[in-house]
Amino acid sequence: MTLKAMLRSTVAAAAVVASVLLTGAAATPSPTPTPPIPDDPADPVRALEYWLDGAGIREAWQTTRGEGVTIAVIDTGIGKVPAAFGDAVVAGIDVSGSGSPDGRTPVGTIDPDHGSLVASVAAGRGKADGTGMIGVAPEAKLLSVSIGFGAAAVVPFADQIAEGIRWAVDNGADIINMSLTTNTLDWDESWDDAFLYAYEHDVVVVVAAGNRGSGTSMVGAPATIPGVLTVGGVDQTGTASVDASTQGITIGISAPSEGLIGVTADGELTPWRGTSGAAPIVAGAAALVRAAHPELDAANVINRIIKTAIQVPGVTEVPDPLYGYGLLDASAAVSASVPLVDENPMGDLAEWIRLYRRADSEPAPAPEVTPVEVDPLPAPEAPTEAGSPLLPSAESLRYGTLPLIVLTVPGILVGLGVTAAARRIRSARNARQQPD
Repeated sequence: MTLKAMLRSTVAAAAVVASVLLTGAAATPSPTPTPPIPDDPADPVRALEYWLDGAGIREAWQTTRGEGVTIAVIDTGIGKVPAAFGDAVVAGIDVSGSGSPDGRTPVGTIDPDHGSLVASVAAGRGKADGTGMIGVAPEAKLLSVSIGFGAAAVVPFADQIAEGIRWAVDNGADIINMSLTTNTLDWDESWDDAFLYAYEHDVVVVVAAGNRGSGTSMVGAPATIPGVLTVGGVDQTGTASVDASTQGITIGISAPSEGLIGVTADGELTPWRGTSGAAPIVAGAAALVRAAHPELDAANVINRIIKTAIQVPGVTEVPDPLYGYGLLDASAAVSASVPLVDENPMGDLAEWIRLYRRADSEPAPAPEVTPVEVDPLPAPEAPTEAGSPLLPSAESLRYGTLPLIVLTVPGILVGLGVTAAARRIRSARNARQQPD
């Protein structure tokens, strides 16, 4: 068990003891209800935040507002907007090589406001009179990790993510939000250790699924990494968004991704869309769950979110490639009774690494070979003395000279006899042919 989980367990145990002392019987610990947050639903800005009611966030505020939980936003940097964030941002860093050391200077030229928009949705403070943009967990703390994309980064992107995750973990993050994608299924091997580092330190990692409108037809890394809570997007009716979301078997939960609003790095309120906004809604909900149930580890926080999701009509099997386990219900995630789990329902990265990276695979055992006994070879014959190559040996006489004589002499005798006979015949013929 990690130190963070031990501390949460201690808090939960103290609640049980207090309950026993007061009632004389053990009871399930429950968080102390908090006073209603200053909130004016009639405010035009709050009225635009339809997810506050649609995702059960206002109801969850009756229990907790995220106090004591820290959300790290790994993005383009959270702008210094006192009205939006107040003292919410407690620390920051730049890992792109282009921003300021505190991670608060927006990085990049294409969408430098992105990090501020994400942070405002997750933990924007709102105004004291209950008006203005407010985040899902308005009492949670924020960490700003500024990263750069493409030409805006001096440091390679994979290195930025790995360093950003480790820094966030080391600086107290309970939840990490990553509203980004690589549009590829695979990821750099350096991310293996970085994400494992987060899991080993009991951190919930929430990532965006990506958007078709931005060219992402299927979820890409980091949404494909086992163990992360991947967020798909829906419109105001709860229907999977066509352009402001994508699909994939790793989607765990869905949240609004259309008709969103957020605060820019300059403090301006602006409309936006995409799973980049759906992810911080879920990250904020995870902060509410962690605040309400400090005894739970990251796996059970994720499990409460997906197991209490609102089922989508017509979806018969979960997880669904469009909706995951369903639509976010922050109130149920905070208050419902959900059995505990022993493993992260979104997968085991360590096991994936073992199977596919083979980093922890054991070497193949050496084959056992039974020795075979072989009869000894016969002793070599003693060498013979070498003779002159000009003199015949016994072997050459036996197998060469004698057979040659046997075959040659009769032939010579026959030849001589034939020659003698021929001479006699010739002499007799010559005698008969002489004149009288």
